[in-house]
Amino acid sequence: MSATTLSGLARTAEPLTMLRRFLVLDAVVTGVNGLAYVAASGPLGRLLGVDPTLLLWLGVFLLAFAADVGWLASRREPSAFLTRLVIDVNAVWVVASIAALALWLTPTTVGAVWGLMQAATVGGFAALQFGALRLRR
Repeated sequence: MSATTLSGLARTAEPLTMLRRFLVLDAVVTGVNGLAYVAASGPLGRLLGVDPTLLLWLGVFLLAFAADVGWLASRREPSAFLTRLVIDVNAVWVVASIAALALWLTPTTVGAVWGLMQAATVGGFAALQFGALRLRR
């Protein structure tokens, strides 16, 4: 991803601001997703074809992760190490989501599409954060 593309997406050419904006976006989307899983694990479980208890615990994890990413984004200069950790967790989430869909979950069609869209979104966050981190160096 080019610096021009990242600048356009972040609406700034400043790598530090870019990184913080991509971290905030990740925190907000992850937090909303986690809140939905916690608040509506039963109905969402039926819609997606996923065990509601699994969704509940994924929601708890996502809320904690979102809080951590939000805290990192609030730092004047987010730690490169912690940012790489966020990127790594996002990458693991993508791989685990695809593996779960392929190997052990039996989601509804909506659940399969949701899982793939979620994996793509999280992969996009990781790519944006990685690009902004590289520009920061």
